[in-house]
Amino acid sequence: MSTRKEYKDPKAEREAKNYAHPVPSREAVIAILSDRDEPISGDKLLSALGVSSENDIESMSRRLRAMERDGQILKNRRGRYGLVSRMDMISGTITGHADGFGFLIPEEGGEDLFLSPKQMRKVFHGDRVIGIVTGIDKRGRREGNIVEILERRHQFIVGKYISESNVGFVIPDDKRLSQDIIIPPGKAGTARPDQIVNAKITKQPDVRSQAVGEIVEVLGDQMAPGMEIEMAVRKYELPYSWPAAAEQEASQFSENVSESSKSGRIDLTGLPLVTIDGEDARDFDDAVYCEKNGKDWRLLVAIADVSSYVKRDSQLDKEAYNRGTSVYFPNRVIPMLPEILSNGLCSLKPDVNRLSMVCEINITAAGKIKNYKFYEAVMRSHARLTYNEVAAMLVDGDVELRKQNSQLLPDLENLFNLYKILTKARFKRGAIDFDMPETRIIYDDSGRISEIAATERNHAHRLIEECMLLANICAADCLENARMPAPYRVHAGPTIDKLTALREFLFELGLSLAGGEKPQAQDYARVLEKVKGKPEARLVQTVMLRSLSQAIYSPENIGHFGLAFSHYAHFTSPIRRYPDLMVHRRLKEIVNNKKKTIPESEHRDRLERVITRSEHCSMAERRADEATRDVVRWLKTEYMMDKVGEEYEGLVSGVTNFGLFVELKDVYVEGLVHITSLGNDYYHFDPVKHRLTGERTGQTFSLGDAITVQVARVDLDEARIDFELKGVQQKKIKKGKPGDTTKKRLTAKLNKNKKGKTNKKKNKKRTRNKTGKKHSRH
Repeated sequence: MSTRKEYKDPKAEREAKNYAHPVPSREAVIAILSDRDEPISGDKLLSALGVSSENDIESMSRRLRAMERDGQILKNRRGRYGLVSRMDMISGTITGHADGFGFLIPEEGGEDLFLSPKQMRKVFHGDRVIGIVTGIDKRGRREGNIVEILERRHQFIVGKYISESNVGFVIPDDKRLSQDIIIPPGKAGTARPDQIVNAKITKQPDVRSQAVGEIVEVLGDQMAPGMEIEMAVRKYELPYSWPAAAEQEASQFSENVSESSKSGRIDLTGLPLVTIDGEDARDFDDAVYCEKNGKDWRLLVAIADVSSYVKRDSQLDKEAYNRGTSVYFPNRVIPMLPEILSNGLCSLKPDVNRLSMVCEINITAAGKIKNYKFYEAVMRSHARLTYNEVAAMLVDGDVELRKQNSQLLPDLENLFNLYKILTKARFKRGAIDFDMPETRIIYDDSGRISEIAATERNHAHRLIEECMLLANICAADCLENARMPAPYRVHAGPTIDKLTALREFLFELGLSLAGGEKPQAQDYARVLEKVKGKPEARLVQTVMLRSLSQAIYSPENIGHFGLAFSHYAHFTSPIRRYPDLMVHRRLKEIVNNKKKTIPESEHRDRLERVITRSEHCSMAERRADEATRDVVRWLKTEYMMDKVGEEYEGLVSGVTNFGLFVELKDVYVEGLVHITSLGNDYYHFDPVKHRLTGERTGQTFSLGDAITVQVARVDLDEARIDFELKGVQQKKIKKGKPGDTTKKRLTAKLNKNKKGKTNKKKNKKRTRNKTGKKHSRH
């Protein structure tokens, strides 16, 4: 008679930390299903997990449903649970290609699964599915079939309406959606052929038939002013209109703070807090003040108290959560909050009373946080300053501006002196500082693009950034100490695969990344410091940046790799980011000492809520970034339409197996030099070195190379610019011996170093002469 082994929850300690009466973790479920030879019923699974009480069964059922939704387990038609991984199945997200095929990107990482055009007929790009491997294709790729669709990404699709032979259809603007949407007779509304429309999907595609939809909105002609933004808003399904209930709530606010709302708050109206923002800023989240406190520094960061007006689960709160973040397009903003709040009652305008949440921090002369406290206050900004004005006063010594702001100048100089200390502490901590150029689009009076210019970050930008970082650290620390479920801003370190590729790339340049399998931010920072000011600096920065993941929101605090913080949260922008609003609410509970002990059921519900909301806000942030990139790419393409035939200097910004992406110098527009225009040769792509190499000529094209190109074609429908190669600095690489790999060359170098040690005394003088001085950061 066989007996089942007793299961010990591998994450019991974590669950006990989060719950007074924890239920088994996801890891425990996976462990039990891994040990069974076949899928098991829900009752058997609960019994094996030791779950018996009614409350625990309900909580465990929610956990199992979440695991199903996330593609970790599958409940089959007989109601039995099994691991997706043990069924030779893969859960992940669909990535479509314009040519009709696609890939399933596994959520657990690993090799992508190729999907034929036939399989792609039943899904859209972005859908979440479970797939199964069916074999290996002729190119050595895993290929497979779609078994189950977990989540449909698209409910609406924007595109061009076409009518041929009394048959209507919409061609999606997103080329990753390779199948057209059929529009049945009578479902086209007022749309005319070639107009841009928004179609609602009434029937999702399947293996036998295309998607069917109806036109619910006609956007207009493609070249109409602002059409690129209207298309992006619908393409990415950005919420842009206010529900009537939310508008009704917003209409009850005025521009002025009521006397009753000031009750119980600390009065800071006499303290010369100031806002420092860009020239075109309209919503002012934060104000700062600094003074000496003996040998230490006292810094106040006052943040707009949005949570006093946007109450939890109100209609405004629901819509703010739905939006997740404000979206900043060139020449247009889709705010997270209605204008009466974002640009009015919550905005820290000068010379008016405003409610705020304040983080007061005492900082040592070495730039370390000594102590801090949060409290609710009423404040009055004493000035609305810009980054350029503050930099002109504190860095350039502008006499006129210093005279105009003479009363504020001592406090501003305190801020600047503290900033210098914090910059040194940042350098010592080893935070990564990628100095990548950003651009802004400048319009003329007629609304056309007149210039694409680089934006420069001066010392005033960095001063405010350091103040905000301090407040965010304190917020995270406060939440962590209170064991309060909240969305931390987390950033994981690089994966092993990306580390290996990065190190091989750096080795080719004579560089190395310390830290073994778990390098720290300071290891990255040291490499960047070594190449600072050198020609290869841009290249190294680009490759190192691509080795890192994107920061997200999560209740599990794993720290922030890039900033080199063990804990970090977003507190400073509640007008435009929903996670900041969530953090404010949690901090207020702590400050006001409410609910010292939270019932277990409420704590569990809160944690589940934070998990869900963190995932949503991370998605909303990515959605906003993708939408703004789409618009900027389209605008840059439009800007280049009358420049076909012109030549420009550029830098190689990307290398692929089909050509080079090139960014034009001082124009900041990117286009493609197809591999066929590189010259009459067979070019081989090296993904590790980010290089194309000619087989016959030895000609190489690498990331960061300076070349001359001519604008050959501009396609506004595809938002694509094609270049022809016109000139390049001629160079050849030495052809290595057969099988001469990076690993072998590295081994040879190590052997050479060992041999060199025997001649240490002999070569001591020569080695010393070759050793360069370490660069210092300004």
